[in-house]
Amino acid sequence: MTSRIIALIFIFACTALAWAILGNTIFSRTYSSDPALKEKVQSSWGSPQKQLPPEASYIHQVSNKTITTENGKTVEKITQTDVPVALPLESSKIDVSLDLEHRQKGLLWYSTYKTSFSGTYVFGNNSGHPVPARLVWHFPAEKAIYDDLVLSVDSRPIRSQGDNSFLQAFADMPAGGTVIFKISYRSQGLDNWQYTLGNNVSQVRDFSLRMKTNFTDIDFPDNTLSPTDKRRTDDGWDLAWNYKNLVSGYDIAMSMPTKLQPGPLAGQISYFAPVSLFFFFFLMFIISTLRKVDLHPMNYFFLAAAFFSFHLLLAYLVDHVSIHVAFVICSIVSIGLVVSYLRLVVGLQFAAREAGIAQFIYLVLFSYAFFFKGFTGLAVTIGAIVTLFVVMQITGRLNWTQQFRKATSIPLAEAP
Repeated sequence: MTSRIIALIFIFACTALAWAILGNTIFSRTYSSDPALKEKVQSSWGSPQKQLPPEASYIHQVSNKTITTENGKTVEKITQTDVPVALPLESSKIDVSLDLEHRQKGLLWYSTYKTSFSGTYVFGNNSGHPVPARLVWHFPAEKAIYDDLVLSVDSRPIRSQGDNSFLQAFADMPAGGTVIFKISYRSQGLDNWQYTLGNNVSQVRDFSLRMKTNFTDIDFPDNTLSPTDKRRTDDGWDLAWNYKNLVSGYDIAMSMPTKLQPGPLAGQISYFAPVSLFFFFFLMFIISTLRKVDLHPMNYFFLAAAFFSFHLLLAYLVDHVSIHVAFVICSIVSIGLVVSYLRLVVGLQFAAREAGIAQFIYLVLFSYAFFFKGFTGLAVTIGAIVTLFVVMQITGRLNWTQQFRKATSIPLAEAP
C-alpha cells in the first residue's frame, strides 16, 4: 500500500510538471507574439484615439526696440514679431458613437471599434478688432482612417490644409463676433477612445458631449470624468457630460470591454489542473478502497494522461474555434478517454457513474469556473469543502488501520 501511494505521488508530480510546461508554453505563444499581432491590428484597423478640441488663434504683431552701438554711434532698431494669440472657445457641442467589433489574432481578442464623431465649436473674438482667425483641428490618431470628413465654418464647407497630425483653415472674424467651426467624420480605433479637454488643468464653457455605445459593459479609466447623465438603451448606453463652466485636469474616456481571452484562459486552466487531478485521484482512491476495486498505479497513469489530454487539446484548439466550443470538445474527449478505459478495467457502471461524474465535477466544472472572472476561487473552495464533507461522511465508520492491513495482504490484480 505504501509503495502504491508513492507511485501515485510520483505520477501526480510528473503530470503537474507537464502541466507547468504546457502553461508556460501557452503564455509564451500568447504574449511573445502580442506586440506583432497588435501592430497588425493597428495597421489594418486603427490605433487608440485621443481627440483634442480645435484651436483658434490670430497673429498679433509686437514691436521690439533694440539699441546697438555701431562705429561709436547708438543705433535704435524696431523689429516686428508675429505672436499667436488664442481665441476663447465659448461653446462645445459634441456627439460621438462607439460601435464595438472584436477581432481575434492568434490567441488574443482585440477590442476594435467604429466611431462616428461630430463636433460644433463656437469661438469668440475678444481682441476688439476684426482678425483673420486660424482654425486648427488635430487628428485623434495618426494610424487611422477618416471617412466622410467634413470641416465647415459658419455652415460653409471649407478647404483645409495640413500634415499627418492636423488640418487648418482660415476665417475672418469681426470684432466682438463669433465663428462656428464644425467637424464630423467616421473612423476606427482600438482599446479606448478619449476626449481631452485641454493641456493640464483647462477651463471649458457651455460644454456638452453625448456618447452612444452598442455595448453595456462600460468602463471609465482612472483619472477621467464620469458622465453627468446616463440612460440604458436596447443595445448599450446613452451617456452625457454637460458642464456650464468647468475647470478640470481630467479627460473624458471610454475603455472598450474585452472579450474572454483564449490564450490566457487556457494557460490559467493548465496551471490549475494539478488541483483538479488531486481531487480526482483522492476521490478515486477513497471509492476504490470502499468498493474494494483494485486500481494499479498504471491505471492511475492512464487516467492522468486522459486529464492532460484535455488541456493539451484545449491549448491548440482555441487557435481555430471559439473558446466555448473548444472547451466542450475537450471535455467530451477527456471524459470519453477515462470512461472507455475504466470500462475495460473495472466495468461500465464504475467507469460511467463514479469516475465519469467525478471527472465532470473536478475537471470540467472546476475548469469552467475560470470563465467567471472573480468567482473562480470561491467556486473551487465550495467544491473542495463539499468534497471534504462527502468523503468524511462515507469514511467516518471505516477502520483505516484494518483497511491498510488488508490491503497489504491482497496481491495486485493483473490487468485484463
